[in-house]
Amino acid sequence: MATFLFDKIIFGPVHSRRLGISLGVNLLLPTAKLCNFDCIYCECGWNGDHRGGSFNTKEDVLFALQSKLSEMALEGELPNYITFAGNGEPTMHPNFLEIIDGTIALRNSVAPLAKIAVLTNATMIDREDVRAALLKIDRPILKFDSAIQSTVELINQPAKKRTVDQTIELLKLFGGQIIIQTMFIRGCYKGVTYDNTTPQEVAAWLDAIKEIAPREVMLYSIDRDTPDSGVRKVSREELEQIAKRVEALGITAWVSEFLRKFNSILGIKQKVLYKGCEVQIKLSFQIFA
Repeated sequence: MATFLFDKIIFGPVHSRRLGISLGVNLLLPTAKLCNFDCIYCECGWNGDHRGGSFNTKEDVLFALQSKLSEMALEGELPNYITFAGNGEPTMHPNFLEIIDGTIALRNSVAPLAKIAVLTNATMIDREDVRAALLKIDRPILKFDSAIQSTVELINQPAKKRTVDQTIELLKLFGGQIIIQTMFIRGCYKGVTYDNTTPQEVAAWLDAIKEIAPREVMLYSIDRDTPDSGVRKVSREELEQIAKRVEALGITAWVSEFLRKFNSILGIKQKVLYKGCEVQIKLSFQIFA
């Protein structure tokens, strides 16, 4: 399947009717992936196919962001969102808190109306500095794909050995000031069938969501190629039914195309792994609902 790596620090802007103008920030070098999950649905591919990942320096990240924001200010088109995503897990960066502090300073100086978001797999939230950084931004979006241990181990393949109960306790430390993001999928991997939309899965997940008490929940399914070909998409109708059950708990929930918006970018070149070969593609412009 065709998967990709972002080939620069700043990607975008992405134009979206829902989100406005958005910039992406990639803390990882373009040559490889660095993540402590190895999700079977990851758009960046398997960790083993992109070994040797490392980080862009704090100085390079903040310089690239300042340059892009200054360029956009001169053009009179500042971003509505600055979103940390990219070739792996951003909170693994050893200077993550300092980068967030620098981003906030740049935002306040150049684009004071912009909101800052981070997409994270929540594996590093046992670090106090990571929690502090996430609490400083507008939209900390943390992954929680299942409340059943065997499902997490199968679809996320975490390097860190942490139980679901431990993850829930760490997520509760945010006092409801986070957004939970869940990927709903089904399929078969290594001979094991999985489906985190079954009644048992959804009931356990809803119990966890009630306990975590986030301010929002984002539900989504795959929209691009995945490293494992057996992953199957869950329909929007099914996601909306689950979202209604979240809202019955008094928590805002919405079916999200958030990641797709950031992955379909005007004029950005991305490295793509297709049938074992890296090629360069240039994506076409899209305006999203």
